[in-house]
Amino acid sequence: MTDIKQALSALFTCEKSRLILSEPMSLHTTFRIGGPARFFAVPGDERDLAALIRLCGERDFPWAILGNGSNLLVDDEGYGGLVISLAENWGGCVQEGNCLRVGAGLLLPRAARAALAASLSGLEFASGIPGTIGGALTMNAGAYGREMKDVVRSVRVMARDGQIRVLDREELGLGYRTSRIPKEGYVVLEALLELAPGDPEAIRETMEDLSARRKEKQPLEYPSAGSTFKRPEGHFAGKLIEEAGLKGYRIGGAQVSEKHCGFVINRDNATAADVLALCAYVEKRVEETSGVKLEMEVKRLGGYWER
Repeated sequence: MTDIKQALSALFTCEKSRLILSEPMSLHTTFRIGGPARFFAVPGDERDLAALIRLCGERDFPWAILGNGSNLLVDDEGYGGLVISLAENWGGCVQEGNCLRVGAGLLLPRAARAALAASLSGLEFASGIPGTIGGALTMNAGAYGREMKDVVRSVRVMARDGQIRVLDREELGLGYRTSRIPKEGYVVLEALLELAPGDPEAIRETMEDLSARRKEKQPLEYPSAGSTFKRPEGHFAGKLIEEAGLKGYRIGGAQVSEKHCGFVINRDNATAADVLALCAYVEKRVEETSGVKLEMEVKRLGGYWER
């Protein structure tokens, strides 16, 4: 452990970069669940990020990129590799005509507010999504009939060898909650979002309407990772779960939300084991009652520990 720690620490050249040991991941996920990351790095620039990724490749050491942790469930025992957080130093936002150039760590609500301030329309759908630009592009996040693929023009990414590429919309392979980014092991650095001139009052009204609908229908008062299951073709996961009689069903501190059955919430100090057991039961009951097989949308991290 000392050897890898020294190697990781020696890489940093930017004064904003830092390395933390045994960082509780419950502090970095919207689920508020997860044991410690063995190493937690906050790179201050692209040079240090590339050095971290290359070292992990050379040492065959596991690593993962973290944004806001809004679609992530970390195992109770934590993660035995390196978590690289882009939430702190990668939140830039610059207007370029009808476009916004945004950093990977910028939160979507902040990007939407920046678009509003610039009287640019098209990002209203993202104003209540708690993820970052990087995470949103990785999974092609969306809401209310719109997705990131509708607004992205190009993305700067870093490959596993530290090299930087620029991918245009067509090269990103954006589909339903998927993209080429995780398949190729790319790390999002920044994106160019193409929007359209709009009336700021109309943009604001749309954002306020979506916010009100979200508060009315989603269990925002409890920690969660958003929609827990992908939408099955021709169905809605929440409706299938409710029809299976699982509204409010609970295992340990994890519960199927009574407000929206598509959400599994951290009702009372839930563990990752509670969440996984509940999701497994939900999948089993839904398949028994409807014949539809649900698939978790929430990503998992953990299960690998160096002893």
